[in-house]
Amino acid sequence: VQLQASGGGLAQTGGSLRLSCVASGIIFSSYVMVWYRQAPGKQRDLVALISRSGGTNYADAVKGRFTISRDNANNTVALQMSSLKPEDTAVYYCCARGPDFRDYWGQGTLVTVSS
Repeated sequence: VQLQASGGGLAQTGGSLRLSCVASGIIFSSYVMVWYRQAPGKQRDLVALISRSGGTNYADAVKGRFTISRDNANNTVALQMSSLKPEDTAVYYCCARGPDFRDYWGQGTLVTVSS
């Protein structure tokens, strides 16, 4: 199983970035896909989740600014981030959660938002 995240980088406050995560080695449509983030010195927190049927859930801190989506045909989950704030600075990880609740993790991609 491999999860390859990309799209991180440097953005200004108020800017946008789009993260992508491509999965291989799993039946992608059977997995709940989750984005987490971990800021320096802090715990890893859930950012957004998309269910197998496309239902979504967001952390309060990103509601209205971030949008998670999935493309089952291409085994991809994306996180569109807008109105970025310095407190969004973190390493972002994608996670595939299987029907047996086993989690697979990607390597993370760094997002830095300058003030």
